[in-house]
Amino acid sequence: MEKVLVTRRISDNALAFIQKSGYETTIYTEIKNIAQNDLIKMCEGHVGLLSVGPNKIDEHFLSSCKHLKGIALMSVGYDKVDLDAANSYGVPISNTPDVLSEATADTAFLLMLAVARKAFFMHKTIARGEWQFFNPMQYLGQELHGKTLGVLGLGRIGLELAKKAKAAYHMNIVYHNRNRNEQAERQLGAKYLTFDELLAQSDVLSVHVNLTNETKGLFDKNAFGKMKPNAIFINTARGAIHHEEDLLAALQHGTIWGAGLDVTNPEPMDKNNPLLDMENVCVLPHIGSATEETREKMAMMAAQNIVAALRGEQMPQVINPEVYESL
Repeated sequence: MEKVLVTRRISDNALAFIQKSGYETTIYTEIKNIAQNDLIKMCEGHVGLLSVGPNKIDEHFLSSCKHLKGIALMSVGYDKVDLDAANSYGVPISNTPDVLSEATADTAFLLMLAVARKAFFMHKTIARGEWQFFNPMQYLGQELHGKTLGVLGLGRIGLELAKKAKAAYHMNIVYHNRNRNEQAERQLGAKYLTFDELLAQSDVLSVHVNLTNETKGLFDKNAFGKMKPNAIFINTARGAIHHEEDLLAALQHGTIWGAGLDVTNPEPMDKNNPLLDMENVCVLPHIGSATEETREKMAMMAAQNIVAALRGEQMPQVINPEVYESL
């Protein structure tokens, strides 16, 4: 019986689907990341890989695992995948788009509100025994009602966030995309801006783009310098999109007002990182899709993709469909 390697424990339903489809599963259960050479060895004797976590699928890995009939990622992002190499070795790769849009948008909304009211920092004052004297002018936050939400990448996740912000706080929506989002313009009155205009006009700027050569380090000293001094920066996409030292400096110098991060660079963030002690910063450990419902959908989608690949069918969410032209 052919085998599928699964690099983390996933939902029982997804595993059962693979097994009922006629394939054995080998599940990596240790609580640590797998070194690439170890992963290559583990793939021996397996025809499919369901990759969960930060596994690097590059030229070295793919040249060593040419026998794989497919690799299913349990994630939307695929910045750790060398698609050109995958095509050259005839390995289809899939991801899990769409199913985590609402959950990730919820996380961005949570961070926006938590930063605006300094919620994480104020919680810590209780734990430190500092909730004593009432000072009406201390640790004041911001109200979001009627403010301007800027969205970089008004796709599925960005649109869900914009809908919530519009409904809850009547926020004005501005955005920058490679292409216009006419649906958002009709439904929400969203206004398309250049990137520099987005920086200058946003009270809250939320990032929802993929990590690419163009977006890596996009939010640096120069970008933060063009933002409002009352601006809140939110990143639930990829940590490498912002330059962490520049973000820290922008917050320390009052260039921008606050930041909410669900992604950091590197991940996990060091426990002594100064961002964690700032009153106007909220950091989460990459929990954007961490709901029972969403992780179940992601696991099932990945399972369906890998089973399709092993059956010689096109993966429903294939990232590199051109690979089938050469098979």
